[in-house]
Amino acid sequence: MINDVTPLFTRADGKYVFARWGRPIVPVVFGVDDASLAVFKGAMEAVVTLAGHQMAETDPELGANVMIFFCKDWEELAEVPHLDQLVPDLAPLVVRLKAADANQYRIFRFDEAGAIRAAFVFLRMDEHMAAVAADTLALSQAVQTILLWSDTAFDETPPLAMIEDKAVLRPEIADVIRAAYDPVMPVAAQDASHALRLAARVGRVQ
Repeated sequence: MINDVTPLFTRADGKYVFARWGRPIVPVVFGVDDASLAVFKGAMEAVVTLAGHQMAETDPELGANVMIFFCKDWEELAEVPHLDQLVPDLAPLVVRLKAADANQYRIFRFDEAGAIRAAFVFLRMDEHMAAVAADTLALSQAVQTILLWSDTAFDETPPLAMIEDKAVLRPEIADVIRAAYDPVMPVAAQDASHALRLAARVGRVQ
């Protein structure tokens, strides 16, 4: 059981920032074959169902609101049509990702209430990423997209565990996701007192 969920939503700069989705999730994946696409959509549906949230066929504002991009080199992102309109700082972002030798990056957009309205996930298939099974990678990204976790939330302990060579969501993280989507909880919060309410809900769902 997680007694203190505060670190999961406390960023490296010390700020507490929480947000969940405020609208049905509509995922789309670029740069993979149909089989991998089905795996990613299946993982997203499983996590959304766990949260008690909803998926939809289309988002009235964006069409799709979870966009996952696979590439072999970060410079490929600059060639994606209209991506610079969705991610205005795309050019300097590519420079930063190359300099950091990163293999994944997520950007979230929020509505007036502070709830998540869109997420952009960028994955560079380096040797480390390529060694991860598709279902494991899909589940990991779905979990990390369902909430606005801290940038350091999973530095020490990943959200997934391996059981008999199969990746599964850690029960304590599953409990946090379910509690975070409790209808009585706010869609967004920037006060650490929210973590106390969330921890109380986690206790109830266990």
